[in-house]
Amino acid sequence: METENILSLLQNNKEELFLKAKEKKGQFYNNIVTFSRNVFVPVTRQCRNRCGYCGFVSDDASSWITPDKYQILLKKSKDAKCKEILLTLGEKPEEKYQTAKDFLLSHNFESTVDYVNSFCETALDNFLLPHSNLGILSFEELKLLKETNASMGLMLETSSSRLMEAGGAHHYSPGKDPSVRLETLSNAGKLKIPFTSGILIGIGESWAERIESLQTIEKIYKKYNNIQEVIVQNFNPQPNTPMSDWLSPTDEEILLTLSIARIVLSPTVNIQIPPNLNKDRIVEALDSGANDVGGISPLTIDYINPNMDWHEEKMLYKQLGDYNYELIERLPVYPPYEKYLNTRLREIIEDYHHNEETLYSKNR
Repeated sequence: METENILSLLQNNKEELFLKAKEKKGQFYNNIVTFSRNVFVPVTRQCRNRCGYCGFVSDDASSWITPDKYQILLKKSKDAKCKEILLTLGEKPEEKYQTAKDFLLSHNFESTVDYVNSFCETALDNFLLPHSNLGILSFEELKLLKETNASMGLMLETSSSRLMEAGGAHHYSPGKDPSVRLETLSNAGKLKIPFTSGILIGIGESWAERIESLQTIEKIYKKYNNIQEVIVQNFNPQPNTPMSDWLSPTDEEILLTLSIARIVLSPTVNIQIPPNLNKDRIVEALDSGANDVGGISPLTIDYINPNMDWHEEKMLYKQLGDYNYELIERLPVYPPYEKYLNTRLREIIEDYHHNEETLYSKNR
């Protein structure tokens, strides 16, 4: 559907958008809702970017997760039956902070990517599956991380360069330049890395820009067939940020965006809605086009949105069950994309499927 047609329906017949999305989802998805049980590892809060909405970033040189602390997290992960290790951090901190360079050198690493890659290796040694989200990366960096990650991620957020202008949410964030982010997404496609991307709504973008962002992700998916899921993430104001007094998107905005995502994206692309940001509308979000609720951690908070607690799995299972949805755990790589992984990763994944028959698999 062309942008003009979608905009016309937004103006004149919103119910038609919901109906089209529901019909499309119904053709390809049953009542299963997937999630990944994970541990969120905020490797460092130091970041070269300064997004207007971000409460995660900090100049604090002591924010780095050390190898010893990481080992403790891995043990807790195993005990809690987590399978995904979500590794995220501020983008390229060593480009801005001498303290970041010093920390890396003190652990015999020259770059954050090398440091995170060592964490991925350690996770695999413990039969845990890394998913790294490190911001923009070069082709060579992606090639390195492909060998140690079950999947990777980079939110496009928006394809609009307008938000890079003075007063925009991304004005002080060189890593949020859409052209640079799209280059990373394209390189991940060339390397056949199972990938997660997405859009962030409510940060000053227009409806047309929102639609264009989804269309841009769809073009990359069609070219490379490696984007396994797209997140529709709603802006959540954080204290002590330039955008702390901005309003969150309305329920209708969020649900309409999900419906548009389902219409624009290929049916095989999973659509994720962050459950902790949408506790009061999770069922409506699934009805509107989503089929996945992302990572849920029994151990760690959402460090990006610390004011939004995760669901307890049992409570979410019951809540969704009351509306005839079935919550099922998945791995950080969706079954159709396992073929892109190396033998080491596939053996760990096959072992999980063999020993835990309730996991989401090719047969479900």
